[in-house]
Amino acid sequence: MEVRTARNEDEPGLRALDAATWSPRVSPGPRPDPEREFLSRHGAENVIVAAEGGDPVGFLILGTWTDLESARHVLVFNGLAVDPARQGEGIGSRLLEAGIERARERGARRLLLRVLSTNGAARRLYERHGFTVEATLRAVFYLDGAYADDDFMALDLNR
Repeated sequence: MEVRTARNEDEPGLRALDAATWSPRVSPGPRPDPEREFLSRHGAENVIVAAEGGDPVGFLILGTWTDLESARHVLVFNGLAVDPARQGEGIGSRLLEAGIERARERGARRLLLRVLSTNGAARRLYERHGFTVEATLRAVFYLDGAYADDDFMALDLNR
């Protein structure tokens, strides 16, 4: 398996993967439109891809937290997805490790992410990689017939 920066030829696979991994248990947003461009929305340089045989089986999106100069040291993971048929194989861990390394290369001191309380598997994965919950917005989303908390997690890259 190769973990690398996204390429233009990954576009169809990334769109399909984004649509295949969406669920109201893991995302408060609407179902992704499989026709909407993926790489132009996030910037190929900000998308880390796990690929096998040239086909994406997972991705991680790295972005800025804000445009304020005073917060340039903070980056955010804006999405992590692994093909449902490949979950449990360590792909998510490899993507997180690559994302953490990329953030360090960009000079980040902190990494942030958000995870729904209904997504226990993702939260446990983030915790295994050193992320801790720093804030919780209680019952801010009503998804799939239940209220969900929005947990804000962070990783200090200087430890």
